[in-house]
This record gives sequence, C-alpha cells and structure tokens, in this order.
Amino acid sequence: MMRIDLISAVPELLLSPLNTSIIKRAQDKSKIIIFIHNLRDYAFNKHKQIDDKPFGGGPGMVLKPEPFFECIEKLLSERKYDHIIFTSPKGKLFDQKTANKLSLAENIMILAGHYKEIDDRVRQKFATEEISIGNYVLTGGELPALIIIDSVVRLIPGVLNDSESALNDSFQDEEIIEAPYYTRPADFRGMKVPKVLLSGNEKEIKKWKKEQSKVLTDKWKNLNN
Repeated sequence: MMRIDLISAVPELLLSPLNTSIIKRAQDKSKIIIFIHNLRDYAFNKHKQIDDKPFGGGPGMVLKPEPFFECIEKLLSERKYDHIIFTSPKGKLFDQKTANKLSLAENIMILAGHYKEIDDRVRQKFATEEISIGNYVLTGGELPALIIIDSVVRLIPGVLNDSESALNDSFQDEEIIEAPYYTRPADFRGMKVPKVLLSGNEKEIKKWKKEQSKVLTDKWKNLNN
C-alpha cells in the first residue's frame, strides 16, 4: 500500500477532492492511504502562528520554518520516504514520466506552500525534489499537490476497473495524444460518429485511431512550441 503524507496550512482545501471518485476508491481498496497534516497543529505559540513577514521586506507573508521542521522530523522518525516533494513554480514541470516514477513509491511526502512562500530553509533541508504544474502562480501548493496525487493514484495497479485504461492514456507513451472517443447515440443533433468506428473492421479502426492520434499530437506540439 502506498502512503502519502500531505502537509498544508489550509487542509480544508484538500478534504473533498481526496475523498471523492478515483482517489476515494483507491483508499477504499486499501491501495493507498493519505494523511493530511495541519501545519497549525505544529505551531509553537498560543496563537498557532504559522506565518510571518519576510526578512528584507516585500509584500505578502512567509510560512515559518518551525512548524514544518516539527512535522517533517516527526514523520521521518517513523518511516523512510522515497520522495519528499516541494510544490513550487521553480520546480521541474510535472509530466507523465514523473507520475509513473512516483507511482512505484511506497511513501511520499508533499509539502504544500501557501501565502507568499515557505521559508527556504525547509526546502534546503528536506525536499528531495521540486515539482511545478505550470508556468503560472497559484494561491498555494494544495492544488498542485492534488493534481500530483490524482495523476499518481490512478496508475497504481488495481485502482482502475479497466487495467488498461491508464496505460492507454495520452502522454503515457511519450508525448502522444489519444484519438477522439465517441459513444451512443451515433447521430446526435446531426453530429455523426465517424463511420469507421461503426464498421466493426478492427484493422481500419486501428488505422484511423493512429492517424487521428498523429494529427492531434502534431496540433498539440504546434500549440506548445
């Protein structure tokens, strides 16, 4: 069973997504167990303060190092972690290859920042890798953490009902986009399913899917280059 420990200043953001759909199914099947750690539980003063003004000036608030160190050191005293991930726009761009690698882990810890930033000593001391989900800024690291978890969990054997679903996803085979999918009705408001998909000719269907995949992949590459 994979274990994920997620440290956050605003754990309420995480509860619904982590207890719904595929992630909930994975937990119900005992394929994964997820622990959310509220940073305020590790704050030292009576006001449960977890942030402060940045040294050197500047706008925003910075998450203090003490609560992170307290929580992380407690977890590290209990088990070894394959990955300690710091969600950051400065990190390596998350992709399917990284998701595949993480899906093989036994224990993963994710440090989700919030407000302006996390005191950099936390990253220096504990992070084994930094991951970004794109070249834009979010309010906090909780959404990137959820994206990473969702992407990884569905790759764990036995989580999806169809064992081939994850293997056939876009990007699973390098940077390849899947062909379009259709279902009933075959004619909806004048928009018809391609005839080849209704033909029952497996060879022609496979050929069509390969051609469509190439067209969509080329289009995607042009959009992103």
